[in-house]
Amino acid sequence: MSNARFNIFPTRMALTTMKNRLKGANTGHSLLKRKSEALTRRFREVVKKISEAKLKMGKVMQVASFSYAQVKNAMGDIGFQIRESAKLAQLKVKAKSENVSGTQIPAFEMLVDGQNAFELTGLGRGGQQVNQCKDTYQKTVQVLVELASLQTAFVILDEVIKVTNRRVNAIEHVIIPKIENTIKFISSELDEQDREEFFRLKKVQEKKKQKLALEQKRTLSYGSCCSGRVCTRCSKSPYRV
Repeated sequence: MSNARFNIFPTRMALTTMKNRLKGANTGHSLLKRKSEALTRRFREVVKKISEAKLKMGKVMQVASFSYAQVKNAMGDIGFQIRESAKLAQLKVKAKSENVSGTQIPAFEMLVDGQNAFELTGLGRGGQQVNQCKDTYQKTVQVLVELASLQTAFVILDEVIKVTNRRVNAIEHVIIPKIENTIKFISSELDEQDREEFFRLKKVQEKKKQKLALEQKRTLSYGSCCSGRVCTRCSKSPYRV
């Protein structure tokens, strides 16, 4: 594990600050971890739906192509009639947003708006095949819109999951160890300061005891009348050898 730490002066206030930062980092790591798990779970659901939508798209396109072949067989090429009749789009796509663990994911929905511009197409012959072909291609567009929505969600979720996992790894392997190393450094420095202070107080106490013992010894050596001062009766000074 790396021994990197923050450059900070070791004080008790700094120790409290770093402990609060460690608590916040652990909380953020837990939240981001849960967010990553939720996004991954949704990502797997989207992947499963994409697989199903692609299989469904293949079947629907096969049916639509067969239906269009029936129309061409019954009426010939009607492409020019379709282009002349189409003025406004009847099928429209509506975009909406969905919130997944704080991530906005766009979703598309197909809407049928306006009149049928091809209601007179095939009036002479092949009307049933034309209507069947129109319904089939409408279902195809609906599946295509659904697949586009899933593909967009797939791309966004994949990018967000990568960013979230990078943040989780950065907090877990860089920030938290760095804060822990800083806390250990501050704690060791404060313990060293406490030991130095204890040793200093102990030495001061010893000096005081030595001074008190010396005074008591001098007092005993000059008698009770001297009391550590110049005695007027015996004319002796306790500080004179």
